[in-house]
Amino acid sequence: MATRYSYPIDLHDEREGGYSVTFPNFDEAFTDGDTVAEAVAEAADCLEEALAGRIARREGIPVPSPAKGRPTVTPGAVLAAKAALYEALREEQLSNSAFAEAMGIQESEVRRMLDPRHATKIGRLEEALSRFGKRLVVTVEAAA
Repeated sequence: MATRYSYPIDLHDEREGGYSVTFPNFDEAFTDGDTVAEAVAEAADCLEEALAGRIARREGIPVPSPAKGRPTVTPGAVLAAKAALYEALREEQLSNSAFAEAMGIQESEVRRMLDPRHATKIGRLEEALSRFGKRLVVTVEAAA
């Protein structure tokens, strides 16, 4: 089964001007912008922060709701790969130490791979995901 980290957003036209953004899948995430384009760009950043927070707090990452005509936002490729690795470890109930041993690396490297703030190389994340029978697929689409 493919996992896609593309989440719908709800745009709200504010009386005082601008747009606020909420996420059906993340109660903790909200942002705004002066224009629709700015609000959507801010929403992409906000999504990355919400995903990073879930990983840091060791919480589940929700499955995206159907868009149903709503705009969607996605995280960057590296953070999406980190989220996929995080979810694979959770699904397999595998500790960082056990995974590190299986990969023949130090546990600290697994922690860095899962750290949303660490600049992990995408190739290393691909290798780690392959241990779970997963492959990273990058799709390039026209920007909204």
